[in-house]
Amino acid sequence: MQLRNKLVLLAAAAALGSCAPMSSTSQSPMSFFVTSVNPGKGADFGGLAGADAYCQRLAASANAGGKTWHAYLSSRASDGSPAVNARDRIGRGPWQNAKGVVVATSVDDLHGPDNKLNKQNALTEKGEVISGRGDPVNRHDILTGSTADGRIDMSAADTTCRNWTSSTDGSAVVGHHDRMGTDESAPMKSWNAAHATRGCSMDGLKSTGGAGLLYCFAVN
Repeated sequence: MQLRNKLVLLAAAAALGSCAPMSSTSQSPMSFFVTSVNPGKGADFGGLAGADAYCQRLAASANAGGKTWHAYLSSRASDGSPAVNARDRIGRGPWQNAKGVVVATSVDDLHGPDNKLNKQNALTEKGEVISGRGDPVNRHDILTGSTADGRIDMSAADTTCRNWTSSTDGSAVVGHHDRMGTDESAPMKSWNAAHATRGCSMDGLKSTGGAGLLYCFAVN
């Protein structure tokens, strides 16, 4: 009788185990997000490496740290290092947000007219919508330093806040995550190349409708 009772208990335990929820360590399939907050120094991220590390840290906080993450930023040639184009450092795609929506299937699709980047889909690592034009606080400026096709913008003396190392002087090109602008011109609706900021400090970035946020993409 005792052996039979033990067998019954073992069978019940096995059945309960099979119904247990999946481990919380399983990785999120998210491969694209907009940073929910700036780390605190305006456009100074410590260069591209620092911006990538910040994307990686936020991804890890959202259980997506098992991938390699890069910030969508271009930089200029400096100190013997060549210029870097944002489009060349984000992998091949496809990329999906925290809700599972595929925002682009490839680099060409991302920079084409049919990508799905907009206010509803350009979510943070937490799966939250970022406020944009028309909201009480406008945060739609996203730092890129890039042209519409994802290459380094050379249209002014500084378009990258000194290659993402300045929190004071300089300027950076930004895009609008909500694809909205002050008029109907196409550049103002660009997700990655809308206009320049008035400075590189948090106050300077806020003055044009931003909060020092980045686009982050999983490279693999």
